[in-house]
Amino acid sequence: MNTTPDDPIATARRALACLDLTRLNGDDTEADIERLCQRAGSRFGPVAAVCVWPRLAGFARRQLPASIRVAAVANFPEGDADPERALRDIAAIAEAGAQEVDVVLPWRALLAGDTAACARVLAAARRASTGLTLKVILESGELRAPERIAEASRLALAEGADFLKTSTGKTPTGATPEAARVMLEAIAADRASRAGFKASGGVRTVADAASYLALVAETLGEAACTPARFRIGASGLLDDIEAVLGGSATLSAGAGY
Repeated sequence: MNTTPDDPIATARRALACLDLTRLNGDDTEADIERLCQRAGSRFGPVAAVCVWPRLAGFARRQLPASIRVAAVANFPEGDADPERALRDIAAIAEAGAQEVDVVLPWRALLAGDTAACARVLAAARRASTGLTLKVILESGELRAPERIAEASRLALAEGADFLKTSTGKTPTGATPEAARVMLEAIAADRASRAGFKASGGVRTVADAASYLALVAETLGEAACTPARFRIGASGLLDDIEAVLGGSATLSAGAGY
């Protein structure tokens, strides 16, 4: 399937299939998540997953068909260096019947040079997430330097991450193509892994999604542009997807690149 800007319908359909429809406000209620889940089965097809707080994961699971997965966040958004916090969150996520865990790497510890603390949290998260998909949030906008993002990527992959994810969406800089490329190159270089990539934080338009789809295809191959290896974490992106598929919007020339 073509994912270039001259094929906006195909791009929008692929972005929809790879979307983790997300709501992570501190005051979220069951009513909010009910509305989110209703949107997840859009008239153009289902999203890949919904992503919520652990306390709302069970409710989300009950609202959705089995074909739409439930993800919930752990060690979020701070990225503490205490494995026990991640373990409490993951225990709640697993008990709720969710299938995916998005855990924050202790990026402040990494910046301080304490890679052992990062490894402890990720190893504990991997053990606790047995049978679940584990996405590791690097907070690439705070790591900033490509060499730091690469180091975080290698650490996460070494501890068994199923996906590398850019951002919590709670810091000033979310996903960027530059960070995405570093993360994708780390995935491509890890011959022992078939990990995927998740762009999250500031992905708002189909044009934005197209740029990440193109990077994934270039780095991992066109076959990786499926929900098994590519996700987009977003809340507002579904609006633009539906506008494109409904014929009321098109990709803006050059947007998102």
